[in-house]
Amino acid sequence: MTLWSLFWRFFFIGLFTIGGGQVAITLMYQELVESGIISADLFYNMLAVSESTPGPIGINMATYLGTEMFGIAGGLITTLGTVSPSIIVIVIIARFFTRMQDTLAVKSFFSVLRPAAAGLVAIAAWNVFKISVVLLNKSEQSGLWYDALEFPRIAAWLIFTLMLFKTKLPAILYIVFGALFGLIFI
Repeated sequence: MTLWSLFWRFFFIGLFTIGGGQVAITLMYQELVESGIISADLFYNMLAVSESTPGPIGINMATYLGTEMFGIAGGLITTLGTVSPSIIVIVIIARFFTRMQDTLAVKSFFSVLRPAAAGLVAIAAWNVFKISVVLLNKSEQSGLWYDALEFPRIAAWLIFTLMLFKTKLPAILYIVFGALFGLIFI
């Protein structure tokens, strides 16, 4: 893997990541793990670090991997690869959108784009759930897809999810509660 080819992979990811960084997770997994560039373990470690640092997750992951593989220059190049498509698209949209925003084609595009982005976010959430809550290796003795010791972790995840959707607390408290659940149940 060369720095130039890594730039183009992240350019591709940035170009098709419509809907934010959570959507990028699915595409990054396909481009980086399924193509054999990095392992799934490194990807999920990278994801954990990127989610806990300030800034957009997709850019954080690009910077992390570029720096990991090629040093500071790699971090800068992969970050540039990720943000370049957005800059290009924003310039084009700013130029033409005000004249075209009421056309049927533009309205149709956005009506299809919203559910597609929601689906990609759901896939990313499911993949993170599988890694963080459900043990991927089956228990040989019980034949079950989970380990009995995982029940407290699953319960904590469910409680945190319900709290997230049913309460209206300041965002910082969700971060603190998430960290506490992680420390207690890992």
